[in-house]
Amino acid sequence: MKRTSVILLFWLAAQAATACPVCERNQPAMLKGITHGAGPESGWDYVIVWTAVAVVVLTLFFSVKWLLRPGEKSDRHIKRVILNNE
Repeated sequence: MKRTSVILLFWLAAQAATACPVCERNQPAMLKGITHGAGPESGWDYVIVWTAVAVVVLTLFFSVKWLLRPGEKSDRHIKRVILNNE
């Protein structure tokens, strides 16, 4: 039952992600068959979206980097006070 529900959920998500014929006709070549609704109205829409993508990718990169290797080496760092609480 659980597996069937997951498969059904993925199938519905895939169906929702594909564009209907009217939306596909109105989209620019790059987005045909991918999205619903009106396409970008100007070149600034692409600039805004790609800037947001860059911010998200950089944030993800630095989050993972500093999670794996924090880099605090000072003996006076706050984490040392907490870890060495005697």
